[in-house]
Amino acid sequence: MREQALWPEHAGFMNALAAEGFVVLGGPLGDGEGEEVLLVIHADSEAALRARLAADPWTEAGLLQVARVEPWTILLDGRLS
Repeated sequence: MREQALWPEHAGFMNALAAEGFVVLGGPLGDGEGEEVLLVIHADSEAALRARLAADPWTEAGLLQVARVEPWTILLDGRLS
């Protein structure tokens, strides 16, 4: 994963989004060998989500594309307060 083109730029971009709370959770699906990643994002709209991710260096280089956006209603939250 870290061997991919533009990794430092992409990682810095995503870390900044996580630090501000836009990306809540994220990581590769399965064993990490595939190309699919799941991101849980806190955004006001799909348009806002797509606009923010469009600035990712991987998106600009054609290495990342949003395949699907689904709203999520959280009914259970077991995190400790």
